[in-house]
Amino acid sequence: MSRWLASLVFLGTLAFFGAFIIWPVAQIVQGGFLDADGGFTLAHLGALLAHPLYREGLVNSFLLACVTTVFAFALGLPLAYCADRFRFPGKTALTALILVPLVLPPFVGAIGLRQIFGQYGALNALLQHAGLLAHGATVDWLAHGRFWGIALVEALNLYPIIFLNAVAALANVDPAMEEAAANLGCTGWRRFRRITLPLIRPGLFAGGTIVFIWSFTELGVPLVFDYDRLASVQVFALLKEMTGNPVPYALVALLLILSTLFYAVGRGIFGRTGHAMMARATAASAARRLPWWRALPVSFFFVAVLFLAVLPHLGVVLVASSRDWYGTLLPEQFTLENFRLALGHDLTVPAIGNSLRYAALATALDLVLGVAIAWVIVRSRLPGRQLLDAIAMVPLAVPGLVLAFGYLAMTREGRFFAALDPVENPTLLLVIAYAVRRLPYVVRAAVAGLQQTSVTLEEAAQSLGATAWRALRRITLPLIAANLVAGGLLAFAFAMLEVSDSIILAQKAAYFPITKAIYELFQLLGDGRYLASALGTWAMAFLALTIVALGVLLGRKAGTLFRG
Repeated sequence: MSRWLASLVFLGTLAFFGAFIIWPVAQIVQGGFLDADGGFTLAHLGALLAHPLYREGLVNSFLLACVTTVFAFALGLPLAYCADRFRFPGKTALTALILVPLVLPPFVGAIGLRQIFGQYGALNALLQHAGLLAHGATVDWLAHGRFWGIALVEALNLYPIIFLNAVAALANVDPAMEEAAANLGCTGWRRFRRITLPLIRPGLFAGGTIVFIWSFTELGVPLVFDYDRLASVQVFALLKEMTGNPVPYALVALLLILSTLFYAVGRGIFGRTGHAMMARATAASAARRLPWWRALPVSFFFVAVLFLAVLPHLGVVLVASSRDWYGTLLPEQFTLENFRLALGHDLTVPAIGNSLRYAALATALDLVLGVAIAWVIVRSRLPGRQLLDAIAMVPLAVPGLVLAFGYLAMTREGRFFAALDPVENPTLLLVIAYAVRRLPYVVRAAVAGLQQTSVTLEEAAQSLGATAWRALRRITLPLIAANLVAGGLLAFAFAMLEVSDSIILAQKAAYFPITKAIYELFQLLGDGRYLASALGTWAMAFLALTIVALGVLLGRKAGTLFRG
């Protein structure tokens, strides 16, 4: 790639990220830390921290992120270790099914969990049938443990990110290092703690960071659980007070600062150290076959985690398939009518079309930007290419809630981007928001593909008279097509089911995407939750096909898409 073209891509990427990440963040900072005269002030932040409600929300958000991350590691890391090191009955099917939680937004799964653990849900009905509860007596499990319910739902949805990163990291560990430790008497748990864990720590940090920041600013699940003691829900409640009230700006700015601080501290403690290793192919080590009395517990562990993970999904499907489900273990009457009504509802038909349009445009933008950025990073010798790589990963560290609020702030009347006002038509802003949030996945996929493709093939084509553009189009792109399809599928699927941007930016029913339609349907009295569950089931089926295709294309390398 010529130096001028690489420089053009570099400057264009800086301009794009400057306009749609740095500028909205600057609007938040301006509203939260500047007074009426434009001077810097901490008064707004001080007033925020002095308010017990907001202080409690921040503490609860931090604790929720910590608990969710611990739960996700407790599930994902042992699963990854067993999948990489052992052979056991049903391994191929179980390791594929373990990714099932990625097929549904967690806030939709919360609908199913509410049906199971609600006051007149399936659990109380089961306890009554077992004689552990008197007939007609109920326990409102969620009223006593909504915080833990939210943490459980989020962990069951996010642990595959830990699993994918851990499997990818374990696959790159040189087995000779572990064998050397074993020869010196370091075996079992001690070898894992002293040798294996430090070697895979950067990969674990990558996955853990995403889980922590995601759960720290999660909006959908707390909304479904009616839990307003979290900073994210408090921001959502303050959206109507953006004009003239600095509190929402200060709260969002504080969320951004804390997210960045957590990321920086975590990277400094866990993500900095790297260990050089020989390529695994030089000392290949096949997974060890376990004797049946040890293999069966491993298979059972996978099945148990999978059962817990699909429980919210099963609840959603059962709600969607029932005429009425109230106070019984299972629905007394089943029907497919809800699925038909969901696809024919005035709210859902436009929402499906909107999501397809938004996601397709965002994915196209991501593919163009992602290939250009990856090409500069891998193929050029531009001095700032490492900075470009870091900039492309910034969206992973910026919560969707913060970015969506920033877009609202920068499009207010009188601001530079007022023409993009989402109140009138959020299409362009939603496309940009989706593209910005998912661009890192496409960049990582394209970078991986280019690194695995020898540059000599392109040089040979150019030596035969092909231009750089023709060599890219005829040689390179076909060779990295699988990586681009995988990254594009992931970007498209997550854009289709984006929560924070959709709920905040889409304010008119005519422009609702699928997730906003599900949320609005859930709030309707009568058959609202049944239609919301049916629409969620359709979304789950769509994303399931996407995840299966992603696994087929990338296998265990899929974890690299979630690395910062």
